[in-house]
Amino acid sequence: MLDHWVVMPTCLPTVLRRCHGCASERFRANGKFRVNANHKLLDAWLLVLCTACGDTAKLTVLDRMNVRSVRPELLDRMHDNDPGLAAELLQDPVVRRRNHIALDWDNAWRLDTGGPDHLDREVIDVSVRFAARIPVRPVRLIAEGFGLSRAEVERLITEGKLVSAIRLSGKFADDFTFTLKR
Repeated sequence: MLDHWVVMPTCLPTVLRRCHGCASERFRANGKFRVNANHKLLDAWLLVLCTACGDTAKLTVLDRMNVRSVRPELLDRMHDNDPGLAAELLQDPVVRRRNHIALDWDNAWRLDTGGPDHLDREVIDVSVRFAARIPVRPVRLIAEGFGLSRAEVERLITEGKLVSAIRLSGKFADDFTFTLKR
């Protein structure tokens, strides 16, 4: 029997970027956009606020794009300040690279294991699915899901009682499966 765990975002991640006003390095996105048109050219930014001083910074989403080349539904979502679009754009590697930002997912996700009914079996097969590209250490997920310490999970890996097709050390953001033998 295969158990399904899901790593779910609980809020938007913190944006790591230096503030020009106070030298802080943390911004929070609240899903607000600014769209500016100059004749047939369009600029769009995702607004983020410094967590220390409250200054606003703009993350470039569209830069001098012809209005006709922008999908109308994308433009509507920006005008509506869609928080779902903000989450999509923050995870877009092109947007992150263009704006020289990184994301901090600490305290912005939770693990849904479906309940403690899996703890009494000898062999437990688990499929972990990520609802968003949240880089998390698989050892941390397994420890949290089973209520173990990370050292205990490391010991199970060393003893061969915890196996997976992926390397369980380091951060990972793609779906994976593992098997725990008690």
